[in-house]
Amino acid sequence: MPSLPSARRKGTPLAVRYDDIGNRLKAFRLGSGLSAEEIARRAGISRTALYRFEKGELVKIETVEKLADLLEVSVTTLLGVGIEYIASAVSYFERMRQIEERAEHIIVLAGPISFLLASDAFEATLATTLCESIPEDLDQRERAMEDIARILELLRQRKINYRRRQPSVVNLMSALELDRLVRNGMVGSYNLPELVLRERRLLARAEVGHFVAMLEEDPIGVQIGILAETLPHTGFQIFRQPDREILTISPFRLGEHPNVRIGVAMVTSAPEALALHHKVVAEMWKRAMKGSDAARFLRALLASAEREDPAEVPPRRPAEAVVARRAR
Repeated sequence: MPSLPSARRKGTPLAVRYDDIGNRLKAFRLGSGLSAEEIARRAGISRTALYRFEKGELVKIETVEKLADLLEVSVTTLLGVGIEYIASAVSYFERMRQIEERAEHIIVLAGPISFLLASDAFEATLATTLCESIPEDLDQRERAMEDIARILELLRQRKINYRRRQPSVVNLMSALELDRLVRNGMVGSYNLPELVLRERRLLARAEVGHFVAMLEEDPIGVQIGILAETLPHTGFQIFRQPDREILTISPFRLGEHPNVRIGVAMVTSAPEALALHHKVVAEMWKRAMKGSDAARFLRALLASAEREDPAEVPPRRPAEAVVARRAR
């Protein structure tokens, strides 16, 4: 039976990197909700063989076709020919983890803030906001909650990897999204009690304060630009690895009213897509506030929000204080 084209044939249009196929296979397997045993059984292979494929070993085209059908993706997406289309947030964040393992430089426009640069407090609150974002009456809600647990673990691994490797990061931030964050708070639902909303607004403002400190400290390898104009609603990231660049475009977002449930992300190394996005980044970076100017802007944003809504959390009643002490 025929095998896939060799990845070593330079200039071959369908040249394939087997390590990439293995990475995509693992990402889509995690996003499918199926166990490795179930996928292997239905594909007619052993679980050991499946794990070998995920590590980048040679795989026959017939097996790729079976796996693509089971995972509900196209063969071209699994092979990485053209554009990968990813409808699962679990699969998407696993692909991010894989890509970041070799990234030397990252350009980010994704939500109000970049997760890699966010504080530990943001990460601690994220689990709550993601759970809040799942509707109570959603079909397969249990599966959605299981996906959130997987996403949180992948995000944790990404943060550990970033702090270990310290790739350089350019983070473009929208002033409009930041303003919405400090006024609405880090929330995943509209129907939260007022006391909770106040606490979340304080957390959001503390997170923006974290970025103010970062701008003022100007750490090596981190560049932050803030744009006070309308930006694309769909986030994107450009990753530079030693031998290539990768572009990701994603509807999935973290922070205020996060979305890890609906949408289709895309991953590609197409030269035209990369060139166009680099052009967009260059234009945005030229117009962005940076350094002390950006820090002053964020401080003014925080001061304005505080004047309009002090967001002070009322002191607990005696009984509440006792419960809190026992919880500690």
